[in-house]
Amino acid sequence: MEKHIKTIGILTSGGDSPGMNAAIRAVTRTARFNNINVIGIQRGYQGLIDKEFLKFTSSSVSNTIQRGGTILKTARCKDFMTPKGRKIAHENMVEAGIDALIVIGGNGSLTGAQQFAREFDIPIIGLPGTIDNDLYGTDATIGYDSALNTIVECVDKIRDTANSHDRIFFIEVMGRDAGFLAQNSAIASGAEAAIIPESATDVDQLADFIERGKRKSKNSAIVLVSEAQKDGVGGAFYYAERVKKEYPQFDARVTILGHLQRGGTPSAYDRILASRMGYAAIEALLEGQRNIMIGIKNDEIVYVPISRAVKMNKPINQELITVLNVLSM
Repeated sequence: MEKHIKTIGILTSGGDSPGMNAAIRAVTRTARFNNINVIGIQRGYQGLIDKEFLKFTSSSVSNTIQRGGTILKTARCKDFMTPKGRKIAHENMVEAGIDALIVIGGNGSLTGAQQFAREFDIPIIGLPGTIDNDLYGTDATIGYDSALNTIVECVDKIRDTANSHDRIFFIEVMGRDAGFLAQNSAIASGAEAAIIPESATDVDQLADFIERGKRKSKNSAIVLVSEAQKDGVGGAFYYAERVKKEYPQFDARVTILGHLQRGGTPSAYDRILASRMGYAAIEALLEGQRNIMIGIKNDEIVYVPISRAVKMNKPINQELITVLNVLSM
């Protein structure tokens, strides 16, 4: 371990995701086990600028592993995007004796961490906390499994109405630039189709879905749609309007799941994943690692340079698209 690291700061940034508290707990307890002091930074990078610091002990994170959201709060911080804001944040870190940072968040949060580390030579370890599962170098992100389970539970309920009224429901889920939630929740819920950004340029996804439906003579269906806008309109509404104009024989409705997907108790998988990653973050610091994201590949913890995690596009498994198309026939 680098000798000067005696105190770490930990923060959660960007959108919350189930399992963040399990990660905070694991980081705190692993650090204290290794006699490293922990300072919890409230409201993400904004708290770093505003000096919202709390001394964390093992008891500070008791009874938190099962809680959704983040006990440290989170925020999106425009000030941190400026050199002046980052300079203030660094000065506050030095004043508080914080030698290294653990940042839990998604693409934007880790991009900010990368720039901060570059400007001030700070050891930073990132944990991938986002329900979108869109960070390169890790099979899963903290919160993704919980969000997937929430979506499937909602789709199961909506299907009852779809079947009762012979309706097509376009259910919009999060994932503006990535279709992992839509694709996998479609498979898990037995949906008829998923419309995702990764396939947007390949075919007319709506026409393809309708043609497959005609072959089955089905008038009710569930379609999962990633939230990416089309022609300035939310994804689900765009496709529902197209059905109304191009296929008036079908009754199309829209459900936006929205922030419902982020809340709730984290799944067992997310609790275990977050615990392993939080433990690994401190182990990485003990090894002298810096400016990496903790990932998981084939159930093994891996270190991914933050620069690669945020710059590289994470590809969706094309087999998943085939699986859904075949099973929805």
